[in-house]
Amino acid sequence: MPNQKHIVPTVYTAELTKIKKIPIVCDFPDVFPEELPSLPPDRDMEFSIELVLGTAPISKRPYRMAPDELKALKTQLQEQLDNGFICPSSSPWGCPALFVEKKDQVTVKNKYQPHIDILFNQLAGARVFSKIDLRSRYYQIKIREEDIPKTAFSTRYGLYEYFVMSFGLTNAPAFFMYMMNLVFMNELDKFMVVFIDDILIYSKNEKEHEEHLRIVLTRLREHKLYAKFSKCDFWLKKVSFLGHILSEKGVAVDPSKVEDVLNWKQPEIVTVIRRFLGLAGYYRRFIKDFSKTVKPMTSLTKKNAKYVWSPNCEEAFQTLKKLLTFAPVQAQPDVTKPFDVYCDASGNGLGCVLMQEVRVIAYASRQLRKHEVNYPTNDLELAAIVHALKIWRHYLLGNTCHIYTDHKSLKYILTQPELNMRQ
Repeated sequence: MPNQKHIVPTVYTAELTKIKKIPIVCDFPDVFPEELPSLPPDRDMEFSIELVLGTAPISKRPYRMAPDELKALKTQLQEQLDNGFICPSSSPWGCPALFVEKKDQVTVKNKYQPHIDILFNQLAGARVFSKIDLRSRYYQIKIREEDIPKTAFSTRYGLYEYFVMSFGLTNAPAFFMYMMNLVFMNELDKFMVVFIDDILIYSKNEKEHEEHLRIVLTRLREHKLYAKFSKCDFWLKKVSFLGHILSEKGVAVDPSKVEDVLNWKQPEIVTVIRRFLGLAGYYRRFIKDFSKTVKPMTSLTKKNAKYVWSPNCEEAFQTLKKLLTFAPVQAQPDVTKPFDVYCDASGNGLGCVLMQEVRVIAYASRQLRKHEVNYPTNDLELAAIVHALKIWRHYLLGNTCHIYTDHKSLKYILTQPELNMRQ
């Protein structure tokens, strides 16, 4: 790896003018360079590529490219060579550039993935928000020297390898998230949320926000982590973050993100249905009886099911779009106050609502499993309660909660002398 000193970043005049007008941010122009200044500095941790024992080097020829693609490739190669991010390689490894291959299953995967809902747990009472987006996030972390040859990629213009963490590496998102959590360990869940390269700073008032914003920008400066000013927002009353709109009122669906669902055409094959349900399912917490609504469509995804797009499927398809369009703002949970859990069960599935002071925090639902179809009513209602307690355990454990069900006999579940095997 070349011995390259860390260069102090420069900020372009146009952006600098804007930065100078923003309170607190004006003291940190060096955190918002137009481009990354050089190779990242030496850190306590470097990205490593751990392989399954006995894996032999994999090398493939570059794919054929159109003239415009070759032109773009040549430009990007030169830019990365100039920045010192890559160099010519003689590695026995080599994957084709610019194309995403299927998972090779030879890398030992880091399974750390944070849950979106858990990231929002601490936002109750927040009224002022700032959002920071890091620039070319992976290029801000070095590759462990002995693993550099494993990053080699083949092109029409030769073989190259990375000195920095490149996009497309299996564990790159999880590793970057791990590093960010270490950098901001003292601030996480107090006044900031981190999801890969997206940083959200939240405060109850402007005075607090001044302090919080200064702490985060100082930490970025200390660790030589750089942000892209054009993608940052400061001093907001509501903010778009991870596909949601966050404000003092709570959490709502981001209309711009839901647009893909609303514009989706009628699925013609099972794989398209699965993609649609996966995208819509990201917002299932906002939709009452989500599982019941999508049941006609999920039935088509079962093994050996005949694909027939029935009127029920079309109705479910359009209903789901409408429900997403009018999804209500949901309150943020306050763990200092008791929760109310409302449960219901029927032959179509289980449904639950988590509430606090008459405001909805989240919906949850699921379809019945095969063995549950023959459950008596009281066991189905109990299954709905168990489902709610499991899915919202992180809210309810250690807090007071009231459970409401329309099956009165369940109130004696803890005192009845005999229970069946399911209870």
